[in-house]
Amino acid sequence: MRESGPLAERIVAEARNWAGTPYRHQASVMGVGCDCLGLLRGVWRAVLGPEPEEAPPYAASWAESAPRGDDPLLAAARRHLVPVAGPMTAYRPRAGDVLLFAFRAHLPAKHCAIATGPVAMIHAHDGAVVAEVALTPWWRRRLVHAFRFPDPS
Repeated sequence: MRESGPLAERIVAEARNWAGTPYRHQASVMGVGCDCLGLLRGVWRAVLGPEPEEAPPYAASWAESAPRGDDPLLAAARRHLVPVAGPMTAYRPRAGDVLLFAFRAHLPAKHCAIATGPVAMIHAHDGAVVAEVALTPWWRRRLVHAFRFPDPS
């Protein structure tokens, strides 16, 4: 399987266009503000067209207050993205992959990012701006799921 292709290149290029966008909870406007989901939603709109569903309102602490066994971010990813099979411990990110992270083992996935290759990702993080950062061991330990954008063809 190729490391990347035209779709992955478009996804990464679009995600990089969002660099410097300030963090704003629930927002999804390049240059104005977004959170991690807003970044993913904005890239979807630019690359694939209209979003497949409207994101419901959510509190900043939604993952901590979700009912046990409920994983809304994972459920949405499964509805609209293509899962990457295999254990995350052996997974090697490809450009354009969507990464889901859980900050505590007993909590649902709370953060998402877009891989730019096997060792870096672009994400929006509270208190910062959208940035491309290293996929460090700290992040790798919290990586719980990976997906790919669906091929529009």
